[in-house]
Amino acid sequence: MNPSSILSSPARAGLVSNLPAQRQERILSEVARNGGARVSELTELLGVSDMTVRRDLDALARRGLVKKVHGGATLPRTGSTDEPGFQAKSRRERPAKDAIARRAAELVTPGSAVAVTAGTTTHALARQLTRVPELTVVTNSLPVAEAFDMGGRPDQTVVLSGGVRTPSDALVGPVAVRAIRSLHVDWAFMGVHGIDPEAGFTSPNLLEAETNRAVLAAARRLVVLADHTKWGVVGLSTIASLDQASVLITDTGLEPEACEALAARVGELVMVEPEED
Repeated sequence: MNPSSILSSPARAGLVSNLPAQRQERILSEVARNGGARVSELTELLGVSDMTVRRDLDALARRGLVKKVHGGATLPRTGSTDEPGFQAKSRRERPAKDAIARRAAELVTPGSAVAVTAGTTTHALARQLTRVPELTVVTNSLPVAEAFDMGGRPDQTVVLSGGVRTPSDALVGPVAVRAIRSLHVDWAFMGVHGIDPEAGFTSPNLLEAETNRAVLAAARRLVVLADHTKWGVVGLSTIASLDQASVLITDTGLEPEACEALAARVGELVMVEPEED
């Protein structure tokens, strides 16, 4: 069932009835509007305990209307080609993405050349990198390029590839691939759609996966930035195998079994603690 099919009546602002059906309708409305919701946000919105919210999320998950993740819920993924837009993804797991971005920025020293692929976690990284002097940034992401433009630093150079725009605001295709293949960078910082032991790092978009592979080929070292919700998700096309990542930075919401599997495959697994909003 599609979540939007049961949202016919608008949810009232403020506190809602204690009837489970009305609470769950409001929860679905929030998840559908933002692409996800945290338990802490929902308890404040609904005026109920976190246990009540978790029971409602359990009920919605059993019906396939949401996907439970650590600390909240997101929209269920519909398949290997599902590709939410940039704005919808930017609202998901923001504390984790910000913590991952801060840790990734510590790897970059003044005078470096880095590639930053499209994605909401890499966009968070771009905001951190605007403070690094004498930096050259290669990107196929319009939001990433805009983040540096707003920084107004004359000592930073941004190289934006051309290409065809995707729902995630990435520039992809033959033009982007040719531009990126002619360059050489110290670090590639890459966001991914999913991480799987067999499929590796994946994307739902064939052209974006091809463009990201060109970024990987242009870099001395690959750093993958991915929050814990990416584990077990498989997109249509593989970008890289797990052992091609020099560093994988994720958050502490990752399950212990996943940590063990990743630590055995990637060059270095870095776990960060998200800060509450």
